[in-house]
Amino acid sequence: MKGLFDLTGKVALVTGGNGGIGLGMAKGLAMHGATVVIWGNKPEKNERALAELQTFGGEVRCAQVDVSNEGAVSAGISAIVEEFGRIDQAIANAGISISRKNMFEISEADFDRIEAVNVHGVFFTLREAARHMLTRIEQGGKGGSLVSIASTASIHGAARNEHYGASKGAVVSLTRAMAVELGPHGIRVNSVLPGWTRSDLTASLQTWDKFEKNVVNRAPVGRWADGDDFSAIAVYLASDASSFHTGDSIVIDGGYTVY
Repeated sequence: MKGLFDLTGKVALVTGGNGGIGLGMAKGLAMHGATVVIWGNKPEKNERALAELQTFGGEVRCAQVDVSNEGAVSAGISAIVEEFGRIDQAIANAGISISRKNMFEISEADFDRIEAVNVHGVFFTLREAARHMLTRIEQGGKGGSLVSIASTASIHGAARNEHYGASKGAVVSLTRAMAVELGPHGIRVNSVLPGWTRSDLTASLQTWDKFEKNVVNRAPVGRWADGDDFSAIAVYLASDASSFHTGDSIVIDGGYTVY
């Protein structure tokens, strides 16, 4: 089994890789030898993440890419292929949330904004990575791994969160459809469903004692997740260990959804 999780020679993209779950995943990949490219919209945050990832000794790059812009995603993927010659894993992690509103306050603009990043951005990222992988397969190479980051909001209800939950439910369905379409070509597609995780998106909730007591502590493990809790799943899905694993929705939530 030695070397089963060795990612030397593989190139991985992590969108939203400059913090939270994305950075945790990028760290795991870098630790195991992958060349890692992170995308994010905040240059200073990108640079801080880049400096942290460089401590693992491998090739690391960062870029400012708006995943809701189809052209920007296509150009970003092309830039990776031009520099490194390949993409073996794409993790579509970039996502946003909008202030929690009751269902009568959620506007069309709220839906448009959240779906542009959380759904369209995931689709554009995975599709363009798959386009490169298919070209490589036609030339005699191997496929790769595509990963979407959804949420437990896609499988359980939460009041005042319809717009976010709907976007993440769409991500799960999108992932399953892509797994069916791309599986015959040797490309596997899976979704990861995180539970409550410390990140910029949950910053306001992390200091709310009532939320900590009534929601976070409900999980059997009794704590928030941190980005590093998602390092291992990124490595597994990038490695040959997951070569028969596709179309799955992998829940990592400290047991929250089963209790």
